[in-house]
Amino acid sequence: LDGVQSDSRFPDVDTDVSEKNEAMEIVVNVGGVRQVFYGENLNQYPETRLAELVNCLSGGYDSIFSLCDDYDPGKREFYFDRDPDAFKCIIDVYYFGEIHMKKGICPICFKNEMEFWKVDLRFLDDCCKTHLSEKKEELEEIARRVQLILDDLGVDASENRWKRCQKYIWKFMEKPESSYPARVIAVLSFLFILISSIVMCVGTIPDLQVIDPEGNRVEHPTLDCIETACIGWFTMEYVLRLISSPNKLYFALSFMNIVDVLAILPFYVSLILTHLGARLMELSNVQQAVQALRIMRIARIFKLARHSSGLQTLTYALKRSFKELGLLLMYLAVGIFVFSALGYTMEQSHPETLFKSIPQSFWWAIITMTTVGYGDIYPKTTLGKLNAAISFLCGVIAIALPIHPIINNFVRYYNKQRVLETAAKHELELMELNSAEGKAASTKNEPEDFAREGKEGPFCSSRLKVSHSDTFIHLLSEEKHYRTRLQSCK
Repeated sequence: LDGVQSDSRFPDVDTDVSEKNEAMEIVVNVGGVRQVFYGENLNQYPETRLAELVNCLSGGYDSIFSLCDDYDPGKREFYFDRDPDAFKCIIDVYYFGEIHMKKGICPICFKNEMEFWKVDLRFLDDCCKTHLSEKKEELEEIARRVQLILDDLGVDASENRWKRCQKYIWKFMEKPESSYPARVIAVLSFLFILISSIVMCVGTIPDLQVIDPEGNRVEHPTLDCIETACIGWFTMEYVLRLISSPNKLYFALSFMNIVDVLAILPFYVSLILTHLGARLMELSNVQQAVQALRIMRIARIFKLARHSSGLQTLTYALKRSFKELGLLLMYLAVGIFVFSALGYTMEQSHPETLFKSIPQSFWWAIITMTTVGYGDIYPKTTLGKLNAAISFLCGVIAIALPIHPIINNFVRYYNKQRVLETAAKHELELMELNSAEGKAASTKNEPEDFAREGKEGPFCSSRLKVSHSDTFIHLLSEEKHYRTRLQSCK
C-alpha cells in the first residue's frame, strides 16, 4: 500500500513542477530593452531559446551561460547582446503565432536573429519571406560578380599558354572595365555600330545614289566601302569572342549574339547571291532577294544594347512588366472592338459614310484611342463624333494606367544594379584590405603564433579570414562565421 501511495505522488510532483514553470516570470534584457515573459506563453514553443530559459536555472551557471550572454542572480534577469528591434518582432510568435518583419530591418540579419532565438522560418509571414528571398538573390548576385572579378584577376599556373591567351582575349572583348585598351575597343565597337546605321540610312537618299549599267539606282561605292569595313569589324569581333568564349554553346544561343549574327549574315548572303545567284535564278529575283536582306541590317541597331546599361535596364523593365503590358493590350482590344462597332452602327445613316464595315472601323478605333488621328477615316454624324470623343478619352486613360508600374520597374532595376556594383566593389576593397592586414599581422606576430599554437589551436590562424564588412558574404567563404552582435546591412 505504501508503494502504491508513493507511486501516486509522482504525478502530483510533476504537476506542481509544470504549474510552477508555467507561472514563472522570465525577465529578458535584449540590447537594453527589458521584457517580461511567463512560462505559460514560452512553453507553447519548447524548442525556442526563450522556452529553454524556463528550465535552465536548475542546470547551474553552465546551462544559463550557454543560452545567454550574462545573468543577474539578484534580479533573475537574462542579458542578450542582440538587436532589440528584431527581438520585438520575433516575440510576436508567442502571442499571435506568426512573425512580421518591421520595415527597415535587413532581411538577412532578421533571418540570423530568428536562427539565434531558435524560431523556425515557417512562422515568418509570406510577404516577409518574399523580401528575404529577394535579399538572398541580391547577395548571390554580389557573390557572383565578386567571384567573376576574382577569377579575372587570378592566374592559374596550371593553365597552358592557349588557355591564358583565351582568357585574356575574352576580357579584352567582353569586359571594358578590365583595362584601358578594352575600354577603347568598346568605344570603337560603339562607333562602328553608329557609322553602319548612319550609312544604311544615308544610302537610301536618291541624290547620293548612282545608276548601275542596268539603269537601277544603287548605293554609292564610297558607302559600300564603309559598309564593308564595318562588316569586317563586326565579323572579327564576333569570331574573337566566339573563339575565346568559355561556353561556346551558351554564347551561340544568347540573344545578343544572335543579334550579332543577324547583323552580319545579310552582307555575306547578299554577296553570295550577287556573284553566284545569277547563274541559278533570274537577275530580277536576285535583286529582290538582296534588297530583302538589306532590310535585315536594321538589326545592327540592337547591338547598341551591349554597350548601353540604359537599354539593358529598359529591356529588363519590359520583361518584368508583361502583366501590365498585357492589361494595356486587353483594354485597348476591348475598346477597339466596342467603339468600332458603335462607330459603324452610328455612321450607317450618313450617305457618304467612311465606315464600310466593322473590320475597317478597327483602323479608325486604333488611331483614335492611341491619339494618332491620321484623318483618313472620321465620323460625320453627331452620334459618331460623340462616340469618337468618348473613345479618345478612354484610350488616354487605358494607355496611362500601366505606365506607372513600368517606370517603377525601370527605376527599381536601375537602382538595384548600381547598388550591386557598389557592393561588389566595396566587398573587393575590404577583402584586399583584410588580406593586407592579415599579411602584416602574420609577419609581425609569427613568433607569438608559434608559441601559442598548442594552446589556441587552429582558430588563431583562421581569425584573419573573418570579414569586418557589414556586407560579408558567406557564399565567398569556405567557412561560416557567425556574429555575436547584429551589424547593420548596407
